[in-house]
Amino acid sequence: MPLIGKSIRMERLFNRKTGNAVIIPMDHGVTVGPIRGIKNVKNIADQVASGGADAAIVHKGAAAFGHRGYGRDLGLIIHLSASTSLGPYPNNKVLVATVEEALKMGADGVSVHVNVGAEDEGAMLSTLGEISRSCQEWGMPLLAMMYPRGPKIRDEYAEEHIAHAARVGAELGADVVKTSYTGSPESFARVVESCPAPVVIAGGPQAETEMDFLTMVEESMAAGARGVAIGRNVFQHQSPALMTRRICAVVHDGHSAKEALALTDLD
Repeated sequence: MPLIGKSIRMERLFNRKTGNAVIIPMDHGVTVGPIRGIKNVKNIADQVASGGADAAIVHKGAAAFGHRGYGRDLGLIIHLSASTSLGPYPNNKVLVATVEEALKMGADGVSVHVNVGAEDEGAMLSTLGEISRSCQEWGMPLLAMMYPRGPKIRDEYAEEHIAHAARVGAELGADVVKTSYTGSPESFARVVESCPAPVVIAGGPQAETEMDFLTMVEESMAAGARGVAIGRNVFQHQSPALMTRRICAVVHDGHSAKEALALTDLD
């Protein structure tokens, strides 16, 4: 029965026709505060939903005051771990919610953040294992945000580090792995090939140009990614709905970055 529940919920997070997902993380309020674009969670949820997003990631409190009872459906992923940029160890993510809480809120999935290589890596891996066990028990999809960050990491976008972090997430039970793009389709294809779980790319800081950003999405999809989990490049865009639509054009419709960039609010 848990496998059936997980399968049903995964269909709410991934587009049934393409098997890919456009996920918009909006969990930044805990990490860096109420930054531009997410001061009103319900408003941004409306915009990305209208643009075609498949799901959003929020913390449990934001899910409560960002609840929508109208418009296009948007899959709900509750983020279970957190830290703040004000703390002494911002790379140390601690558990702040449970799978059971997410179930009671009607979530379609949960997510956990792990910084592989950080000083507190052991505690974060333990948390990932604990959450993975609960997700198996309750039939809840688990998205693991896996990043190589720590004293030994000189380049957090290096292929070998990204591949290692992604593999850790998959081997510890993640159903979906979110990680950074390595910078080239060739290197990222090797990351995807070595990760048994579907991989979606993170957006990172705002890109210099929209073309650069959409090219990254196009290249990652060509390399075998199953979608994106991108926040700031969407919710801080002058038109989040349009940017979401452009991403969906690449992820779901197979358009090039150039074709997607040509889309306007009037199309």
